[in-house]
Amino acid sequence: MTPMPHLAQPSVTIDPDKCIAAKGCRTCIDVCPTDILALGPDGKVHMAYDECWYCLPCQHDCPTKAITVSIPYLLR
Repeated sequence: MTPMPHLAQPSVTIDPDKCIAAKGCRTCIDVCPTDILALGPDGKVHMAYDECWYCLPCQHDCPTKAITVSIPYLLR
């Protein structure tokens, strides 16, 4: 049996079907202390770079619960 390759997942994922940034919502962008979230050309929020502090306001404050922050096992 061959080992599975390690696939790195981003620490912050945004469900594009739930994101309402195109309607003017910027809550997650505004509350992120590291400014890693940005508005994309499609009108949805995306992670501009992976420097997440796992502080969770983006996940907690998102009105549609479109954001999930995956805290690495060793930091839990």
